[in-house]
Amino acid sequence: MLPSVALVGRPNVGKSTLFNALTRTRDALVHDQPGVTRDRHYGVCRLEGQRPFVIVDTGGIAGDEEGLAGATAKQARAAAEEADLVLFVVDGREGASSLDDEILRWLRKTARPVLLVVNKTDGLDARAALAEFARYGFADSFAVSSAHRQGIDDLLDTLLERLPEDGGAEALDDDPGRVRIAFVGRPNVGKSTLVNRILGEERMIASDVPGTTRDSIAVDLERDGRRYRLIDTAGLRRKSKVDEAVEKFSIVKTLQAIEQCQVAVILLDASEGVTEQDASVLGAVLDAGRALVVAINKWDGLSAYQREQTEALLSRKLSFVQWAEAVRISAKHGSGLRELFRAIHRAHASATRQFSTAEVTRALEIAYEASPPPVVRGHVAKLRFAHPGGENPPTFIVHGTRLRTLSATYTRYLENFFRKRFKLVGTPVRFVFKEGDNPYKDKKNVLSERQVAKKKRLIRHVKRKG
Repeated sequence: MLPSVALVGRPNVGKSTLFNALTRTRDALVHDQPGVTRDRHYGVCRLEGQRPFVIVDTGGIAGDEEGLAGATAKQARAAAEEADLVLFVVDGREGASSLDDEILRWLRKTARPVLLVVNKTDGLDARAALAEFARYGFADSFAVSSAHRQGIDDLLDTLLERLPEDGGAEALDDDPGRVRIAFVGRPNVGKSTLVNRILGEERMIASDVPGTTRDSIAVDLERDGRRYRLIDTAGLRRKSKVDEAVEKFSIVKTLQAIEQCQVAVILLDASEGVTEQDASVLGAVLDAGRALVVAINKWDGLSAYQREQTEALLSRKLSFVQWAEAVRISAKHGSGLRELFRAIHRAHASATRQFSTAEVTRALEIAYEASPPPVVRGHVAKLRFAHPGGENPPTFIVHGTRLRTLSATYTRYLENFFRKRFKLVGTPVRFVFKEGDNPYKDKKNVLSERQVAKKKRLIRHVKRKG
């Protein structure tokens, strides 16, 4: 267990920028717009020769206890109460405010050790910036510029002195045995609610307001003896609908989460069916080649007739991903979670299965004999042998001749054949075709003197006969 440090302050004082500076990453979403960060974001500061510690980035406390602002403040307070040390971040350019005073009064009630960090002091007199906050009575205060990494080293030295040897925080590990699951979908389909239900706590802010989640938040979980990493992502919309710069950054984070996961769980709203936005999310998952599970949320709110109509609609609109299992769930009430995890396990096992060259080649031979490729311009492609080329998704490399004549229809036939033969569910299957080079392609046939003489005699003989 590692000691933890929480970054607390009002909106737009540079907490996320400081988080990135301390962790030496770009994991936290940073923008000039206030209130970008909402959920707790965990990272680890690893310094050469020093013990690591966990850093928790929090949303700004705006003094409002209602709506999203209130939920964000609740998350920030939870992080501060769990931390071994709190960094109270203020804005050196704007100076002290009544909201800073209110936050500090609350921090002192928590009885946690607190250090004052005066941020955005680049280009300012550091002493004057610190003097502005002298009335807060901190023995240790630091003038820093998170964006330019000024004053960070002095802050880290004091942090390490104040932190206990051991703490209560668990950092995200690099265990390759964890199943990495990304929950994706369009805004307001219940991704955060589902993650909270799985974790059994209000770890993510869940709201009826679309676009509540803006960053990709990863949480480790152990369930029934298996280890997982759950990644809650921001909702994806079509590019034409995205206007705000913050949302564009959120989309980038979501696409990165899809690339890094092993199984993508796409949530659909049962009451709305499959929309164009859902299709664009599915396209992102398919482009990344990740295993897929379709979770149809809010199923408990439908009548028998509505369920029948929804089933018909899903069967028609999801025909291009028939290999993906569809699970009916209720994120709010927790129904269907056992079936969801079973589908995730099957998809993960299929996506990461190991194959031998012998079994892959044998499957190719059977598929070829059952249905040879069609004749194209008088030629037929020959599939000689195949071998595995990777996992997640399972990739097969096929060697042969005239493979460029193979149609997309025949490639789909091979995909379906391999999926059925090896019982692969919930994962796409990819084929890479490689043609063997003709060994005589660049060689010129040079005749010997004897062959040249024989050729001349043959030509004379033909002329005399003519």
